[in-house]
Amino acid sequence: MISNDARIQMTFEAQKKSTGAAYLLWFFLGGLGAHRFYLGQTGTAVTQLLLTLLGWIPLFIGWIVLGIWLIVDLFLIPDLIEQENMKIVNALTGGDVPMGRPSAILVGEQPGTEV
Repeated sequence: MISNDARIQMTFEAQKKSTGAAYLLWFFLGGLGAHRFYLGQTGTAVTQLLLTLLGWIPLFIGWIVLGIWLIVDLFLIPDLIEQENMKIVNALTGGDVPMGRPSAILVGEQPGTEV
């Protein structure tokens, strides 16, 4: 029989968001907001999609804004992933968990003992 902690850990591992996947989506489909859809940021993903589709109308200003936004997203992706993974941890543990590495919290590592 699997303990509840092991079941929570396995569920987290199956549901957590991947940095690599987010960056691949950003690189290949960033203009369509795919990386933001993947990270649960649906509102901003739809905005990026609309900027891609309709950005040429106001003298291409929409595409310029989108380009700047995508460059900013390049640096925001790790924080967005951490936030999304913390939401998963909180949903699985049923409460507020302090910020940190989600997998370390579930495994029970002590702060400062990273490998």
